[in-house]
Amino acid sequence: MRRPELRLDLGWPGAEAVSPAAVPPFAVGLCDDAAIFPPGLAPLAEAVPAHVRHVSAPYAELVGPLVVSASALTELAGLVPFPGGHRLDLAVTAPDGPSTVRGVLDTAARLPVRLRALEVAVPSGMGAASLIEALDAVGIDDVVDVFVEVPRDERRPEIIAALPSTRYKAKFRTGGVRAELYPDETELAEAVAAVVAAGIPFKATAGLHHAIRNTDPDTGFEQHGFLNLLLATDAALRGADSAELAGVLADRDGAAIAARVAALPAEAVSSARAAFRSFGTCSVSDPLTEMIALGLLPSSLTENERIA
Repeated sequence: MRRPELRLDLGWPGAEAVSPAAVPPFAVGLCDDAAIFPPGLAPLAEAVPAHVRHVSAPYAELVGPLVVSASALTELAGLVPFPGGHRLDLAVTAPDGPSTVRGVLDTAARLPVRLRALEVAVPSGMGAASLIEALDAVGIDDVVDVFVEVPRDERRPEIIAALPSTRYKAKFRTGGVRAELYPDETELAEAVAAVVAAGIPFKATAGLHHAIRNTDPDTGFEQHGFLNLLLATDAALRGADSAELAGVLADRDGAAIAARVAALPAEAVSSARAAFRSFGTCSVSDPLTEMIALGLLPSSLTENERIA
Protein backbone atom coordinates (compact mmCIF):
# COMPACT_ATOMS: atom_id res chain seq x y z
CA MET A 1 0.00 0.00 0.00
CA ARG A 2 1.34 3.44 -0.89
CA ARG A 3 2.05 5.59 2.14
CA PRO A 4 -0.05 8.78 2.02
CA GLU A 5 1.94 11.99 1.76
CA LEU A 6 2.14 13.92 5.02
CA ARG A 7 3.01 17.59 5.22
CA LEU A 8 4.87 18.85 8.27
CA ASP A 9 5.78 22.46 9.00
CA LEU A 10 9.23 21.99 10.52
CA GLY A 11 10.43 25.53 10.00
CA TRP A 12 12.54 25.53 6.85
CA PRO A 13 11.73 25.45 3.13
CA GLY A 14 11.81 22.03 1.55
CA ALA A 15 11.07 20.07 4.73
CA GLU A 16 7.31 20.17 4.27
CA ALA A 17 6.98 17.89 1.22
CA VAL A 18 7.70 14.29 2.14
CA SER A 19 8.36 11.64 -0.46
CA PRO A 20 6.56 8.42 0.48
CA ALA A 21 9.47 6.36 -0.90
CA ALA A 22 12.23 8.03 1.09
CA VAL A 23 12.38 9.18 4.71
CA PRO A 24 9.11 8.45 6.53
CA PRO A 25 7.27 11.42 8.04
CA PHE A 26 8.20 10.67 11.66
CA ALA A 27 11.90 11.19 10.78
CA VAL A 28 11.77 14.21 8.47
CA GLY A 29 14.07 16.91 9.80
CA LEU A 30 14.51 14.97 13.02
CA CYS A 31 18.33 15.17 13.22
CA ASP A 32 19.99 18.54 13.55
CA ASP A 33 23.64 18.24 12.57
CA ALA A 34 25.63 19.13 15.71
CA ALA A 35 28.90 17.58 14.54
CA ILE A 36 31.13 20.24 16.10
CA PHE A 37 29.80 19.64 19.62
CA PRO A 38 30.88 16.95 22.12
CA PRO A 39 31.53 14.13 21.97
CA GLY A 40 32.10 14.36 18.20
CA LEU A 41 33.99 17.68 18.23
CA ALA A 42 34.49 17.71 14.46
CA PRO A 43 36.52 20.68 13.24
CA LEU A 44 34.24 23.18 11.54
CA ALA A 45 36.29 22.90 8.35
CA GLU A 46 35.31 19.22 8.22
CA ALA A 47 31.75 19.62 9.53
CA VAL A 48 30.69 22.05 6.78
CA PRO A 49 31.50 19.81 3.77
CA ALA A 50 30.16 16.79 5.66
CA HIS A 51 26.87 18.63 6.21
CA VAL A 52 26.66 19.52 2.53
CA ARG A 53 27.09 15.82 1.72
CA HIS A 54 24.32 14.93 4.18
CA VAL A 55 21.81 17.37 2.70
CA SER A 56 22.67 16.21 -0.81
CA ALA A 57 22.29 12.50 0.00
CA PRO A 58 19.22 10.25 -0.45
CA TYR A 59 18.57 10.58 3.29
CA ALA A 60 18.67 14.41 3.13
CA GLU A 61 15.10 14.72 4.48
CA LEU A 62 16.31 13.30 7.79
CA VAL A 63 18.75 16.16 8.32
CA GLY A 64 17.99 19.56 9.81
CA PRO A 65 20.28 22.60 9.92
CA LEU A 66 23.95 22.60 10.85
CA VAL A 67 24.26 23.66 14.48
CA VAL A 68 27.13 26.00 15.32
CA SER A 69 28.00 28.10 18.32
CA ALA A 70 27.91 31.89 18.18
CA SER A 71 31.67 31.90 18.63
CA ALA A 72 32.13 29.71 15.51
CA LEU A 73 30.53 32.22 13.12
CA THR A 74 33.80 34.06 12.58
CA GLU A 75 35.51 30.87 11.44
CA LEU A 76 32.48 29.92 9.37
CA ALA A 77 32.87 33.12 7.37
CA GLY A 78 36.03 31.66 5.84
CA LEU A 79 34.28 28.43 4.83
CA VAL A 80 31.23 29.77 2.97
CA PRO A 81 29.96 29.96 0.35
CA PHE A 82 30.65 26.29 -0.17
CA PRO A 83 31.94 25.26 -3.61
CA GLY A 84 28.98 24.72 -5.90
CA GLY A 85 27.02 27.55 -4.34
CA HIS A 86 25.37 25.52 -1.56
CA ARG A 87 23.81 27.84 1.02
CA LEU A 88 23.96 26.43 4.55
CA ASP A 89 20.92 26.26 6.80
CA LEU A 90 22.14 27.14 10.30
CA ALA A 91 20.99 26.86 13.88
CA VAL A 92 23.16 28.98 16.17
CA THR A 93 23.59 28.47 19.90
CA ALA A 94 23.89 31.48 22.19
CA PRO A 95 25.26 29.94 25.42
CA ASP A 96 25.75 33.35 27.04
CA GLY A 97 22.09 34.26 26.72
CA PRO A 98 20.00 36.97 25.07
CA SER A 99 22.70 39.63 25.31
CA THR A 100 24.64 37.95 22.48
CA VAL A 101 21.72 37.39 20.10
CA ARG A 102 21.94 40.77 18.34
CA GLY A 103 25.55 40.08 17.46
CA VAL A 104 24.64 36.63 16.14
CA LEU A 105 21.94 38.08 13.91
CA ASP A 106 24.22 40.78 12.55
CA THR A 107 27.05 38.35 11.82
CA ALA A 108 24.77 35.76 10.22
CA ALA A 109 23.20 38.45 8.02
CA ARG A 110 26.62 39.13 6.48
CA LEU A 111 27.18 35.47 5.59
CA PRO A 112 25.79 33.47 2.64
CA VAL A 113 23.74 31.28 4.99
CA ARG A 114 20.09 30.86 6.01
CA LEU A 115 19.61 31.31 9.73
CA ARG A 116 16.82 28.89 10.67
CA ALA A 117 17.04 28.74 14.45
CA LEU A 118 18.56 30.27 17.55
CA GLU A 119 19.13 28.25 20.72
CA VAL A 120 19.41 30.66 23.63
CA ALA A 121 20.60 29.73 27.11
CA VAL A 122 19.13 31.41 30.19
CA PRO A 123 21.94 32.98 32.24
CA SER A 124 22.17 32.21 35.94
CA GLY A 125 19.86 34.44 37.93
CA MET A 126 17.73 35.54 34.98
CA GLY A 127 14.02 35.01 35.50
CA ALA A 128 11.26 34.47 32.97
CA ALA A 129 10.12 38.09 32.71
CA SER A 130 13.64 39.40 32.12
CA LEU A 131 14.32 36.65 29.59
CA ILE A 132 11.24 37.38 27.51
CA GLU A 133 11.82 41.14 27.69
CA ALA A 134 15.43 40.73 26.54
CA LEU A 135 14.51 38.46 23.61
CA ASP A 136 11.61 40.64 22.52
CA ALA A 137 13.89 43.68 22.51
CA VAL A 138 16.20 42.12 19.91
CA GLY A 139 13.52 41.98 17.21
CA ILE A 140 14.27 38.54 15.80
CA ASP A 141 12.80 37.87 12.37
CA ASP A 142 9.76 35.59 12.44
CA VAL A 143 11.37 33.12 10.02
CA VAL A 144 13.91 32.23 12.72
CA ASP A 145 12.77 29.71 15.32
CA VAL A 146 13.93 30.64 18.80
CA PHE A 147 14.47 27.85 21.32
CA VAL A 148 14.99 28.78 24.96
CA GLU A 149 17.20 26.30 26.78
CA VAL A 150 15.08 25.73 29.87
CA PRO A 151 17.34 25.45 32.93
CA ARG A 152 17.27 22.44 35.22
CA ASP A 153 16.67 24.45 38.39
CA GLU A 154 13.87 26.13 40.30
CA ARG A 155 13.24 28.51 37.38
CA ARG A 156 12.03 25.74 35.06
CA PRO A 157 8.28 25.95 35.94
CA GLU A 158 8.31 29.75 35.73
CA ILE A 159 10.01 29.81 32.34
CA ILE A 160 7.80 27.09 30.87
CA ALA A 161 4.73 28.96 32.13
CA ALA A 162 5.92 32.14 30.40
CA LEU A 163 6.53 30.67 26.95
CA PRO A 164 2.96 29.95 25.68
CA SER A 165 2.18 33.66 25.36
CA THR A 166 5.29 34.18 23.23
CA ARG A 167 6.75 32.93 19.93
CA TYR A 168 9.53 31.11 21.78
CA LYS A 169 9.96 27.34 21.94
CA ALA A 170 11.72 25.17 24.50
CA LYS A 171 15.00 23.30 24.39
CA PHE A 172 15.93 20.56 26.83
CA ARG A 173 19.45 19.36 27.49
CA THR A 174 19.28 15.58 27.73
CA GLY A 175 22.91 14.71 28.41
CA GLY A 176 26.51 15.81 28.18
CA VAL A 177 30.04 14.83 29.05
CA ARG A 178 29.29 14.12 32.72
CA ALA A 179 26.73 11.76 34.24
CA GLU A 180 24.99 14.53 36.20
CA LEU A 181 24.15 16.31 32.94
CA TYR A 182 21.73 13.51 32.05
CA PRO A 183 18.23 14.03 33.49
CA ASP A 184 16.72 10.76 34.63
CA GLU A 185 13.53 9.49 33.04
CA THR A 186 11.34 11.06 35.74
CA GLU A 187 12.81 14.52 35.28
CA LEU A 188 12.63 14.37 31.49
CA ALA A 189 9.10 12.96 31.60
CA GLU A 190 7.93 15.83 33.78
CA ALA A 191 9.55 18.35 31.42
CA VAL A 192 7.92 16.79 28.36
CA ALA A 193 4.55 16.61 30.10
CA ALA A 194 4.80 20.29 31.06
CA VAL A 195 5.59 21.64 27.60
CA VAL A 196 3.10 19.39 25.82
CA ALA A 197 0.35 20.45 28.23
CA ALA A 198 1.28 24.09 27.63
CA GLY A 199 1.40 23.66 23.83
CA ILE A 200 5.08 24.59 23.59
CA PRO A 201 7.11 22.91 20.80
CA PHE A 202 10.53 21.71 21.94
CA LYS A 203 13.81 20.29 20.77
CA ALA A 204 16.39 18.23 22.63
CA THR A 205 20.15 18.33 22.62
CA ALA A 206 23.09 16.31 23.91
CA GLY A 207 23.12 12.71 25.05
CA LEU A 208 20.66 11.30 22.52
CA HIS A 209 23.32 9.18 20.88
CA HIS A 210 21.08 6.20 20.17
CA ALA A 211 17.55 5.42 19.08
CA ILE A 212 16.75 3.37 22.17
CA ARG A 213 17.36 3.88 25.89
CA ASN A 214 20.73 2.38 26.80
CA THR A 215 23.69 2.30 29.14
CA ASP A 216 26.86 3.55 27.47
CA PRO A 217 29.40 0.71 27.73
CA ASP A 218 32.38 3.08 27.92
CA THR A 219 31.12 5.65 30.43
CA GLY A 220 28.30 3.85 32.22
CA PHE A 221 26.02 6.83 31.57
CA GLU A 222 22.31 6.13 31.26
CA GLN A 223 21.33 7.58 27.89
CA HIS A 224 17.87 8.44 26.59
CA GLY A 225 16.73 7.15 23.21
CA PHE A 226 15.39 9.59 20.66
CA LEU A 227 12.66 7.15 19.59
CA ASN A 228 11.66 6.77 23.25
CA LEU A 229 11.36 10.56 23.38
CA LEU A 230 9.21 10.59 20.25
CA LEU A 231 6.86 7.99 21.74
CA ALA A 232 6.77 9.80 25.08
CA THR A 233 5.70 12.95 23.25
CA ASP A 234 2.93 11.04 21.52
CA ALA A 235 1.83 9.58 24.85
CA ALA A 236 1.78 13.03 26.45
CA LEU A 237 -0.39 14.33 23.62
CA ARG A 238 -2.82 11.49 24.32
CA GLY A 239 -3.07 12.54 27.96
CA ALA A 240 -0.62 10.16 29.64
CA ASP A 241 0.72 11.33 32.99
CA SER A 242 4.42 11.80 33.74
CA ALA A 243 4.70 8.36 35.37
CA GLU A 244 3.61 6.70 32.13
CA LEU A 245 5.95 8.91 30.13
CA ALA A 246 8.83 7.89 32.39
CA GLY A 247 8.04 4.26 31.63
CA VAL A 248 8.19 4.96 27.90
CA LEU A 249 11.52 6.76 28.30
CA ALA A 250 12.94 3.85 30.31
CA ASP A 251 11.94 1.13 27.80
CA ARG A 252 14.95 -0.72 26.32
CA ASP A 253 13.07 -3.09 24.03
CA GLY A 254 14.24 -1.86 20.62
CA ALA A 255 12.01 -4.13 18.56
CA ALA A 256 8.91 -3.13 20.52
CA ILE A 257 9.73 0.57 20.33
CA ALA A 258 10.37 0.38 16.59
CA ALA A 259 7.08 -1.44 16.09
CA ARG A 260 5.24 1.26 18.05
CA VAL A 261 6.85 4.02 16.00
CA ALA A 262 6.02 2.26 12.74
CA ALA A 263 2.41 1.82 13.84
CA LEU A 264 1.80 5.49 14.68
CA PRO A 265 -1.09 6.86 12.61
CA ALA A 266 -0.31 9.76 10.30
CA GLU A 267 -2.23 12.17 12.52
CA ALA A 268 -0.26 11.08 15.58
CA VAL A 269 3.03 11.50 13.73
CA SER A 270 2.07 14.98 12.61
CA SER A 271 1.09 16.01 16.14
CA ALA A 272 4.12 14.42 17.79
CA ARG A 273 6.55 16.09 15.39
CA ALA A 274 4.80 19.44 15.72
CA ALA A 275 5.61 19.13 19.43
CA PHE A 276 9.03 17.39 19.31
CA ARG A 277 10.77 19.29 16.53
CA SER A 278 14.24 17.75 16.44
CA PHE A 279 17.30 16.72 18.38
CA GLY A 280 20.95 17.61 17.95
CA THR A 281 23.29 14.78 17.07
CA CYS A 282 27.06 14.92 16.66
CA SER A 283 26.87 12.03 14.16
CA VAL A 284 24.13 11.91 11.55
CA SER A 285 25.27 8.41 10.59
CA ASP A 286 24.39 6.93 13.98
CA PRO A 287 20.63 7.65 14.00
CA LEU A 288 20.47 6.88 10.29
CA THR A 289 22.08 3.45 10.55
CA GLU A 290 20.25 2.57 13.77
CA MET A 291 16.86 3.33 12.27
CA ILE A 292 17.77 1.28 9.21
CA ALA A 293 18.75 -1.61 11.51
CA LEU A 294 15.42 -1.28 13.32
CA GLY A 295 13.56 -1.49 10.00
CA LEU A 296 12.22 2.05 10.18
CA LEU A 297 14.21 3.44 7.24
CA PRO A 298 15.02 1.74 3.94
CA SER A 299 18.60 0.55 3.51
CA SER A 300 18.56 2.10 0.04
CA LEU A 301 19.10 5.49 1.69
CA THR A 302 22.76 4.65 2.27
CA GLU A 303 23.56 2.75 -0.90
CA ASN A 304 26.71 4.16 -2.52
CA GLU A 305 26.83 6.87 0.13
CA ARG A 306 29.75 7.92 2.32
CA ILE A 307 28.32 9.16 5.60
CA ALA A 308 30.04 10.81 8.54
